[in-house]
Order: sequence, then C-alpha cells, then structure tokens
Amino acid sequence: MNTMQSIRIEKLTLNIGAGKDQTKLERGMSLIKAVCGVEPIKTITNKRIAAWGLRPGLPIGCKLTLRKNAAKTLLPRLLAAKENKLTLTNFDECGNLSFGIHEYIDIPGVTYDPKIGVLGLQVCVTLERPGYRIKRRKHAPRRIPHKHQISRQDSITFFQKSFGVHVEGAAQ
Repeated sequence: MNTMQSIRIEKLTLNIGAGKDQTKLERGMSLIKAVCGVEPIKTITNKRIAAWGLRPGLPIGCKLTLRKNAAKTLLPRLLAAKENKLTLTNFDECGNLSFGIHEYIDIPGVTYDPKIGVLGLQVCVTLERPGYRIKRRKHAPRRIPHKHQISRQDSITFFQKSFGVHVEGAAQ
C-alpha cells in the first residue's frame, strides 16, 4: 500500500456542554481531567441569544484536544465504553467519527466520583492522511484532492482493522 494513502488519527476531542449552569461546567472540567489527566479549557460563547440567556464572553462548556500517542492510548478506552459498537450515523462524509458517552463510569479505569455525579461527554475523532498539511499551511494553502480525501467507508475500515470496532449497518 502507498504510504501516502495510510490513514492516521489527527486529533481526539472531548467536549462537555454545560449551557449557563456553572456548577455543571466545573463538574465537566473535573471529569475531563479525571479521564485524561490533562486540564481542559473553557469554551466561550460569541453570540448573544436572549432566549437562552447567553451573552458574549460567557463560558458554556469545556473541551480538550489530544493528538498523537495521547489520542491513540485514550481512544480504545473510550470505544470500550460503547462496547466497540458504533453505527453508520457516527461517521460523517469526510470520514470523521463522533459519538457520545452517556455516563463516564462506563469508561474502563474511571471510578465514580460523588463530586462529579452522573455526567456524559462527546468524543470526536478527526482522521487524516499524510499531505493534509497543504490545507492548513500559511503559504499557498490548497484543497485536498478528491482522490486523497477520506470517505466514510475508508474511515469505517480503518476503525474495524485498527480498533476492532463493529459498525452496525456497514459491510463487514
């Protein structure tokens, strides 16, 4: 196989949305730190939405992005929380993966903390191939050619081979 066609994990993002509830935000921050051992950052709203009581500068969630080996070591634990079973709707057209974990106690190695309570999180995995830097570089950025993009089926095959994931509704 051509090494430029190999797929790798670019980043793994953990996200907890709290809305206006600051106590839920603090619980979410401590949850992500308990799962990963790294301090997350707060996400700040940019828009004013009066119906929801949001104004610019208000923290409404927290997130953490892991790359390289940190992402590769945490991802199997997060997939085990879903019992290595995903659906076709978890994959988008660009080959990225997104799924939710309803309760953090489903993640192996994480114990229940009464200060956190029962809380879930969103997991997003972004895949790329070598050469994807051309769309992010500062000088002469370009689009990724169609034949080099990652399709939904490429992503499903990657997760089946690399992590033993069973995808419901996909060809095995």
